[in-house]
Amino acid sequence: MALPKVVFVTGAGRGIGAALARSLCRRGAAVVLGARSQEAVTELADELRDAGGQALPVYVDVSDPDTITDAVALAREWAAPFGVIDGLINNAGIAITAPFLRHGRESGEDLYQKHLATNFHGARRMIEALAPQMVERRQGRIVNIASSAGLQGYAYAAAYVASKHALVGYSRCAALDLKGSGVTLNVVCPHYVDSPMTDQTVARIMQKTGRSEADTRAFLAAQNPGGALVTTEEVSGCVEEFLIGERNGAIVELLGGGQRREASQA
Repeated sequence: MALPKVVFVTGAGRGIGAALARSLCRRGAAVVLGARSQEAVTELADELRDAGGQALPVYVDVSDPDTITDAVALAREWAAPFGVIDGLINNAGIAITAPFLRHGRESGEDLYQKHLATNFHGARRMIEALAPQMVERRQGRIVNIASSAGLQGYAYAAAYVASKHALVGYSRCAALDLKGSGVTLNVVCPHYVDSPMTDQTVARIMQKTGRSEADTRAFLAAQNPGGALVTTEEVSGCVEEFLIGERNGAIVELLGGGQRREASQA
């Protein structure tokens, strides 16, 4: 099967999302670049167009339902000459660390609500906005970028882990409901990825421990079962396999060093 004609990627301004957008455009898909950072996605859209691709930057804060409605409407209008939006990659996410009993006590912000609003409800609302048309046409591919944190626990990351567990559990159920509809939903769960989000983790660890950047990155790589940071290319490759394939309900854990394993299936 060919790639979807039009793919909406959230969190497309940097890291995994930007890598996915570049790869999809190179392979001929038209890509909607959704992010809060308009400067980043506008620059990326210009880059992709200069290379001969089709790309639309749109503002979307997936924690805000109104921006999802506006972004999807704009994306559908733009996509009309190419076809309908038949691909969705839910990549937008946040990760803020703190001891579990202090998630919100110091900042006054409830980190559980904040993480769930973006990492779970954001993905759910994007699916609710785009999946009905896919089901009606009996054609669509949805991939949720979760995390190894959706499969196991990590210290100082209770809110993040809870939100990713919610996304994985929801995805298992949604895939079962979509069975036989012509629409598939699969999940990618990377361990630590060589990305800007991990760069932030590196900076926090350096600040707290005094370790060098090289030592900190080596420490994080060693935490991955594969002994290396997951590359954005590994994530892109796995996502694209789901976009062109017929599998539904798969949950793939990316271990680093090119290794992966099936976590479970709906």
